[in-house]
Amino acid sequence: MKKIQILGMGCAKCNKLAEVAETAAKNLGLQYEMTKVKDLNEIAALGVMFTPALVVDGVVKVSGKVPSDEEMKQLLA
Repeated sequence: MKKIQILGMGCAKCNKLAEVAETAAKNLGLQYEMTKVKDLNEIAALGVMFTPALVVDGVVKVSGKVPSDEEMKQLLA
């Protein structure tokens, strides 16, 4: 099961990132668990300076932007 984390304070971009990630995961037929991380200390501990950010299985994949649907599929595959 993939562990997907959305890092951010709940801004519009953060919500969009979560939406794009969820859609891509479902389209790929992935088993996944998605969590939203809003704690600044946790976000900083992951080395992320810009939100929104996407973390997959503990690896920061994207920071500071929302990838396209196709990019997201590649990041999750």
